[in-house]
Amino acid sequence: MHEEARRRDEEAAVAVLVSEYAGTLYRVAYSVLRNSADAEDAVQEAFVRVLRHRDTLAEVRDQRVWLIRIVWNVVLDRKRRMKTRPETDDVAELERVLPAKGLSAEERVAAAQHHAHVLACVEKLPAKERQVLMLSAFEELNSVEIAEVLGISESSVRSRLFRARNLMAGLLEHVRSMRRTVDSEQ
Repeated sequence: MHEEARRRDEEAAVAVLVSEYAGTLYRVAYSVLRNSADAEDAVQEAFVRVLRHRDTLAEVRDQRVWLIRIVWNVVLDRKRRMKTRPETDDVAELERVLPAKGLSAEERVAAAQHHAHVLACVEKLPAKERQVLMLSAFEELNSVEIAEVLGISESSVRSRLFRARNLMAGLLEHVRSMRRTVDSEQ
C-alpha cells in the first residue's frame, strides 16, 4: 500500500512538471528540429524518460534545467539519426510564433520573411555557437543554466555566446546590405 501511494505521488509530481514545462521543452525542441510533430515527439520522449526515472525527482536541484537537458539530449539524438534536416517554411508554424494582431497582410509577410532570415542566419552559425545562442535567446537560460544543459564550463558558454552574437551581427548586416543592393537596383 505504501509503495502504491509513493508511486501516485511520483506520478502526480511528473504531471505537475508536464503542465509547467511542456511549453518550454517544446520551444527548445522546435528551435532545433524546426518541425512541430518532431518537436512534440521529442517532448513526449523526454517525459517518458522522466517517468522512467521518477524515483530520482526529489534529488533534482533545478527541474527546469534538468528537463531542458533531457529534451536537448533527445533532440540531439534525433538529429544524429536523421543526419539531414529538411527545412520547413510552413506558414502555420510561422503564424504560431509571429505576432499577428494589428498587422496588415503585408506586414505579416514582411515579419515572416524577417523571421525566416533570422532563423537562416542562426542555422549558419557553427554548432557550438548556435546551441548556446538558442538556449540563451530563445529559452532565456542564463550562462550557468546553459553550462549545466550542455555539460560545459560557464566561461565556455560566455565565450561561445560572445562569438555567436558577433557572427549573427555580421550575418544580419550582410543580409541587410544585400537587400539594400537589390532595392537600389530596382
